[in-house]
Amino acid sequence: MSAPHGINPNIPHSARVYDYWLGGKDNFEADRRVAEQTMTAVPGIRESARNNRAFLGRAVRHLSDLGVRQFLDLGTGIPSQGNTHEVAQAQAPESRVVYVDNDPIVMAHARALLTSTPEGRTAYIEADVREPQSILEHPDVLATLDFSRPIALVMVAILMHIPDDDAPERLVKAYAQALPPGSYLVLSHLTLDLVPPKVAGDYLKATRPQAMHRTPRTGEQIARYFEGFDLLDPGLVAVSKWRDEPLFAEEAAWMYAGVGRKR
Repeated sequence: MSAPHGINPNIPHSARVYDYWLGGKDNFEADRRVAEQTMTAVPGIRESARNNRAFLGRAVRHLSDLGVRQFLDLGTGIPSQGNTHEVAQAQAPESRVVYVDNDPIVMAHARALLTSTPEGRTAYIEADVREPQSILEHPDVLATLDFSRPIALVMVAILMHIPDDDAPERLVKAYAQALPPGSYLVLSHLTLDLVPPKVAGDYLKATRPQAMHRTPRTGEQIARYFEGFDLLDPGLVAVSKWRDEPLFAEEAAWMYAGVGRKR
């Protein structure tokens, strides 16, 4: 894989590390090195990433079954199997999806690979999720999504990349306030709650030197993101346990996941 203009292949990026864990090929040597180092130090991290991807598919299918036809997917990541619009439009071809990411390489792949059904619509914008108003007021978002009807806000494995200094709770609230009642929040997040203390310590030791920032949070902290939402069964649980058994065996659970309905 050659690096597009403006992309430094020597600096690892979380989207490309994640792509490697999912079995993708849109990554560089620096990304693979970090991914392998983390896998060596942290048992089950790749399997947890794959379970996280499977959760996304289950959540989108479930919401489609509930009649949701609009999705705002923040922090999209590099396209892989089971993208949000593919799952949603397989259930309901008229579904509309907006993808948001701030990585040029992600958006280049998105525009090339993510195509909509004739009945639906798919849009992609390059923007920073930490600037909600710029996203919510973006012309392509407003042309694709009807904010008078329910929208599923998808924040899968994105808030863990936002440090406390950037007030992730406030960001979630800013997006949630723009959604009408009956909308949904689909969220997963890195945690150390579900692993033994030694394993948690090994994770922190392995990832601290890495350039990519990830903030693990507790279940109590993650649950606060759902303020104003009613969690669907089974609540906030290990990502592999949300309405299914693990798709991939995992030695340790690294992520919480939940889906809430806005009151």
